[in-house]
Amino acid sequence: MTEIRQLFEVLGLGLVVLLPLANPLTTVALMLGLSGNMTTQERNQQSLMASVYVFIIMMVAYYAGQVVMNTFGISIPGLRIAGGLIVTFIGFRMLFPQPHVEERILIENKTAEMKKQDSPNIAFVPLAMPSTAGPGTIAMIISSAATVKSSDYPHWIIIVAPVMIFFLVGLILWISLRSSGAIMRLVGKSGIEAISRLMGFLLVCMGVQFVINGIIEIIKTFPPAA
Repeated sequence: MTEIRQLFEVLGLGLVVLLPLANPLTTVALMLGLSGNMTTQERNQQSLMASVYVFIIMMVAYYAGQVVMNTFGISIPGLRIAGGLIVTFIGFRMLFPQPHVEERILIENKTAEMKKQDSPNIAFVPLAMPSTAGPGTIAMIISSAATVKSSDYPHWIIIVAPVMIFFLVGLILWISLRSSGAIMRLVGKSGIEAISRLMGFLLVCMGVQFVINGIIEIIKTFPPAA
């Protein structure tokens, strides 16, 4: 019974640490801004794929993140700057969207072939990465991996808990994204366009801040001048 209580303690601690960094509500707002021309089926598919991608990314970051970063010589500041550049680029595209040659009409009646050709895949980039499993989330997972593995918890908890935590984060994200359809019907097309511009601006700000944080971390590693 004590070990079961320890498992729930680890699960609660992991969710408290990861959820503020993953911030599913921000991903929902991003989904609203990018999926205005998608059907309900397409949005549901993107929601499921994004949740699966988040789970996979977190698993890879936990079990192989440090090895991969050491192998390719990638530092945490470098990870933050790269993520910031991606977020900034996506934000600019949302702030200044390319004009459409022709508007998509009667979206719900699109043929299957049109769906395959026209529907953008936003599940991995930017919903899963860097919006949910971004530089901060990945850095926290990598830095926490060594701490958890060297803790005094039973071995089976150390093995099971990370998988359960990442699964719960993906499940919470999926539930949140599935609710975006109801929000979309509520605010309408003009509301979606406004949210898209607002999220674009916020993403640019977030991306710039990621880059600034990475540069500050690099500066802090320099030895003080004599």
